[in-house]
Amino acid sequence: MSIATTNAPGARTERVYIPLKGIRYGTFALKVEESLRLTKGVYSASVNPALERVEVEYQPDYIGIQEITDIIRRNSGYVPEGEAREEEQEARLEEDRRDKERRQLSKKIMVCAVLSIPIIIGSFPDVFPWAGPLANRYVLFVLTAPIVIWAGWQFHVTGWAALRNRTSDMNTLISLGTLAAYIYSAAATFFSRLFVRAGVEPAAYYEGAAIITTLILLGRLLELIAKGNTSAAIRKLIGLRPRTARVIRDEREIEIPLEDVVVGDKIVVRPGEKIPVDGIVREGSSTVDQSMVTGESAPVRKSSGDEVIGATVNKTGSFVFEATRVGADTALSQIIRLVEQAQGSKAPIQRLVDRVTSRFVPAVIWIAGVTFIVWYFYGPYPALTIAVLNAVAVLIIACPCALGLATPTSIMIATGKGAENGILIRDSEALEMAEKITTIVLDKTGTLTIGEPKVTDIFSVETGREDELLRLVASVESKSEHPLGEAIARAANEKGLQLGTVNEFQAIPGRGAIADVDGRVVLAGNMRLMEEQGIAAEALSKVVSDFSAEGKTSILAAVDGRVMGVIAIADTLKPNAIQAVRELHRLGMNVVMLTGDNQRVAEAIARQVRIERVLAEVLPQDKASEILRLQERGERVAMVGDGINDAPALAQADVGIAIGSGTDIAIEAADITLISDDLTGVVTAILLSKATMKNIRQNLFWAYVYNTLSIPIAAGVLYPFLGILLNPMIGAAAMALSSVSVVLNAARLRGFHPSL
Repeated sequence: MSIATTNAPGARTERVYIPLKGIRYGTFALKVEESLRLTKGVYSASVNPALERVEVEYQPDYIGIQEITDIIRRNSGYVPEGEAREEEQEARLEEDRRDKERRQLSKKIMVCAVLSIPIIIGSFPDVFPWAGPLANRYVLFVLTAPIVIWAGWQFHVTGWAALRNRTSDMNTLISLGTLAAYIYSAAATFFSRLFVRAGVEPAAYYEGAAIITTLILLGRLLELIAKGNTSAAIRKLIGLRPRTARVIRDEREIEIPLEDVVVGDKIVVRPGEKIPVDGIVREGSSTVDQSMVTGESAPVRKSSGDEVIGATVNKTGSFVFEATRVGADTALSQIIRLVEQAQGSKAPIQRLVDRVTSRFVPAVIWIAGVTFIVWYFYGPYPALTIAVLNAVAVLIIACPCALGLATPTSIMIATGKGAENGILIRDSEALEMAEKITTIVLDKTGTLTIGEPKVTDIFSVETGREDELLRLVASVESKSEHPLGEAIARAANEKGLQLGTVNEFQAIPGRGAIADVDGRVVLAGNMRLMEEQGIAAEALSKVVSDFSAEGKTSILAAVDGRVMGVIAIADTLKPNAIQAVRELHRLGMNVVMLTGDNQRVAEAIARQVRIERVLAEVLPQDKASEILRLQERGERVAMVGDGINDAPALAQADVGIAIGSGTDIAIEAADITLISDDLTGVVTAILLSKATMKNIRQNLFWAYVYNTLSIPIAAGVLYPFLGILLNPMIGAAAMALSSVSVVLNAARLRGFHPSL
């Protein structure tokens, strides 16, 4: 959840990540965010429990990092651990920080396990008659102290800091539970006579306090290991960057660190090497594997003038390219930034969970208090012992660990999985909303179609003369600057046709062109040009009419006064457009085409992809109004576009999806960006959203069911009927396993694969 504040408009902002070790659950997340809400100079703040950090966008002219950490410490009671990091530093050190925490937890668990064994032996002398001095309660008190105080210190510090600030979280419950068991046992050890005088058996539960702490730490370690790969997508992307680049300076090749590359550098890339930064090929050609960045399965051919993306792999040939974007401006850096932004954001469902959890913890403490009172006054002998045990069991088993992990863990894995598939999700709200879409609106040019004219058909009056027809017309059009002429010239070049020598070229606006090609008079243009030049072309009327019905533009050709044939040109469909629309229909979506093109051309394209509803001849400024009209009818609308004129519609839609090859403005206005041109990415994004929300609901269901059923059992409601009381140790094990089960269920999203 990003929290905007009233700050100076247009001021320079920076982003910093402040580690909040152990902050996992809703109450504290809300408290930290609220403590920054009205701070001057803080533009936004978002706690990410899964990554254990708060992301703050601030204006350094008004406030510094130290002031921000002081505000967190002063107003929330939480002590930030570790150095605040800038974006690049945070990405590099994330894995090191997790490794360090794993080592620390492993060390604590090892010590706890070694101490717990003699504690268990000494606590049950009837079972272990050879326990000897271990059965002495003073010895048990000493052995348990390091576990409860040293190993459990993180729970006590955070839990009691929360209470001081009139809030609470799961650490509060753990601290209250383990300290209650340990202090009660210590009292029974040092003041046993007081218990005897009150008619109460001075029972000790050192093993309970020790094993509860050990099990919870073990649960934390298993949880950390299970969710440790949720940032794997980002780490994998960061790992794609090469460390050096081979640049041409002073007419010689030198190898320099990647950080020293500047815009305009000429960079040499050899077969098998990674492309260091973004740029444009200037010399040579090759095929490039872009799969890790764009999701494209097949290598892409690159030649002079083509763009290349940093961190992709050169396959076959060598080439020289000019650097156009370096450092934080490269496509890879922007992808990493978007993925991190999405993983740190909160979906609406998570905000609801945070609110519920913020009220849940105080309710549990209240229930534990009521449990103690009821058992103390109305329970069987020894009432005090049973009252303490049941109250501790309620505190331990009710920890809302699973609730706090249910949403952010799934969101992290899903957004990382999206990046692997070439889908960049701006925030988790878009990921949640994509599941609810009922109508998909597709722009035509550049979205459904390639976006540039292409020769689709060649009809020659004389069979077998198609290549000669194309060669002659291309020779004429090579002198033209018209887009249709460029398409014909490009088609001839792709076929390897040798163009003729052109003289006396004459362009006739609105008609076509006339030229002398190798001594022959060649006309290329529309039917009107043929009529004006007295050339009989009626025989081609049916062909022209058929092409027109398909949305194609016809270029008629005549040589030395005789009609030779027709070349049809159209903006062709993208390779997977038909499959994408078919899959959207299969998902139950209403698919609409929205375009500024004329009705005839739009309907011709719509027929090819089987789109029934077409909104054609819509002006750029009216596209957003069309989206709004659909929304007013109760539709949840996703808009897919690529151009500047699509930006308002993308912003108006419930979910805006930009084609990655489109303009920066369109991408900036969108909620989801497809890195490649493949429209099946729209289907993948929707399927990923559905899978993620299903996963989150599963997590929440089991987390709520667990707490709903376990608290009454821990409070002892089954005792009057079945004589069953829940041991706090069993409660601790159940609580730890519930958290791990939620994380493991979320991890199933790593196996997501769109079934197209």
